[in-house]
Amino acid sequence: MPLFIVQHRHEANNCPAKNPDVGQMLLKHLASASDYKVNIRSEGVVDGSHRLFLFIESESRENVENFMKPFYQFGEVEILSASLCESVVERGGC
Repeated sequence: MPLFIVQHRHEANNCPAKNPDVGQMLLKHLASASDYKVNIRSEGVVDGSHRLFLFIESESRENVENFMKPFYQFGEVEILSASLCESVVERGGC
């Protein structure tokens, strides 16, 4: 299944975690990933940088784009096609 790395960035003054209701809404949205036909393999926020990274598996980029829509109201979203390390080694390089 295709793999995507998603980065969401926002300015400190637009941090959704500052508002507990918005933060909870986004956490619930992340928990609903399967409704959008995406599987979050891993996630993390870079401390102090207002950047969230998600490793997402999905059959299509369109599914990932639809899933990330709520995050656009707080900042930028970048979706990159990716591969697992073992796949890169198997095919002989990047």
